[in-house]
Amino acid sequence: MKALLIVAVVALINSCYGTLIINGPTEPVLEGEPVTLECLYTDSDLNISQVHFEYFSKYMQSWSPFLERSWWGGRCMPFYTPYVDQDGEKALLYIFHPTRFSGVPFRCVSDAENVTEPDNSSQPLTFKVHYMGQPSLSMEGYSSYLEVPKELNVRLGDDVVVKCSASSSEEPSYYWQKEGSDWLLPSSTLTLKKVSELEEGQYTCLVNHPSVESLNKKRTISITVLPEDAPWYVTTNGRLWLMTSAAGVALFVFILSASVFLCRRAKRIRTSKGPINDHSQKKPIYKTSVESLPSTCGDKQPLV
Repeated sequence: MKALLIVAVVALINSCYGTLIINGPTEPVLEGEPVTLECLYTDSDLNISQVHFEYFSKYMQSWSPFLERSWWGGRCMPFYTPYVDQDGEKALLYIFHPTRFSGVPFRCVSDAENVTEPDNSSQPLTFKVHYMGQPSLSMEGYSSYLEVPKELNVRLGDDVVVKCSASSSEEPSYYWQKEGSDWLLPSSTLTLKKVSELEEGQYTCLVNHPSVESLNKKRTISITVLPEDAPWYVTTNGRLWLMTSAAGVALFVFILSASVFLCRRAKRIRTSKGPINDHSQKKPIYKTSVESLPSTCGDKQPLV
């Protein structure tokens, strides 16, 4: 009997206030494609202006709202920030750059005072965005701040190890291909042991998305094999060593100059003695002058 009463009460509430529904993409979205989410009541007579959008923040582990009728995050980037609007019957959330919201739950929440949780919100909606960033190359000694050069100069018999990587919605597949050859390496790392003149040429890293054929990127480098007796400073690793050494020497000289300057200044302050010599007043002040001080003395000698 109690269960029937609860069901009746829930049905009565839904009939009075309706049910919130959030609609959006049902299939994965490609990067660059805008996304529109809509919030509406099953009963069209209800006031949609008392409804707002929320997304679940993975860092805060809580629901955060999108402000209605305003640019979320500021007006400085209108093409990349979500925008909330209403057309009277439903609330709309436009996401122009949905990549960062891939896999993030969204929901609609009512601000009406007479509706409480969990009846004031819709079921969460999530959508996936397929994306792939530009490939990046890395070598020993190089980082994301110091990119691998497009042309690698190596001496005959040296080893070459170049790793290719790219950010993607799913783990991509990597291939290395040599221009003008049927040579193909199914790996993200290009490894050439004791290079010879025959291995000189252009190598391309191909990155393919496993689910979307149109998402594929590539990055090409050129490898030049120098004679075995070539100077070390003409190789790519030699130039890297010169750059890092020059930066280290410049930093050392700056620290040494700053230390010498501070030491001399401290020594000059310690050795200074006597009262402060104020030469700001060059001429004497007389009693009858404009700059004179009030006095009852009758002499005409200068006060200073």
